[in-house]
Amino acid sequence: MTHAERVAALEVVASEVRACTRCRLHETRTLAVPGEGSPDTEVVFVGEGPGFNEDRQGRPFVGRAGDLLTKFLATLRWKRDEVFITNIVKCRPPDNRDPEADEIAACAPYLKRQLEILDPALIVTLGRHSLGRFMPGERISQAHGTIRPVDPESGATSAMAFALYHPAAALRTPDIERTSYADVARIPAALLESRARREPAEAVPVPVPVPATPVSAAITSSAAVAVAAPPETIPDTPPDPEPDFTLF
Repeated sequence: MTHAERVAALEVVASEVRACTRCRLHETRTLAVPGEGSPDTEVVFVGEGPGFNEDRQGRPFVGRAGDLLTKFLATLRWKRDEVFITNIVKCRPPDNRDPEADEIAACAPYLKRQLEILDPALIVTLGRHSLGRFMPGERISQAHGTIRPVDPESGATSAMAFALYHPAAALRTPDIERTSYADVARIPAALLESRARREPAEAVPVPVPVPATPVSAAITSSAAVAVAAPPETIPDTPPDPEPDFTLF
């Protein structure tokens, strides 16, 4: 697909999501939350479901958990609009309860179509319900920070999945927050691994430091496997010689 075709196709899905009545969640929602981000990215973040702020704004991860997700991305020098962010269910479950199985099933075709359009190399799962969609049978306490082939039924058969704790869990538990920063540091290497699996070995470029560009394609920085740290440990202006997590 061309860029314009992906934009148009994603908007068709989003329009259907906003008008959806497939499950009971439409009865209590304010706004459905289709997802947002770059149509050209290779990295898709998939959470569990919208919360209070997301329900009011119709956008994913705009509350406190979203602020933390933005900080996670910043440790890689990525921005929200350089990836695509969505959820397993597109409407807020009442009182932020867990989404139920029939609700997840009702939303599954929307997510599958989004992934078919985006064709990402890497899907970053946020939380156990997203993990269950892409790595069935895995436990978040054991799978976090690891990469696996995605479940064939997910709609992204050529992608790999990388597991993270949900940012909301990190907000509640300092140990999980620290663990999550370390896990996030592994995402660039996971993307390189996923790209290598998608392309013939001779077609995979050798990673070299290049000027910073959008996250809409593969990482080429020699710092791809550097350990991330919480934002307060990262200088506002990195030294010039330091390579960064660049993508081309």
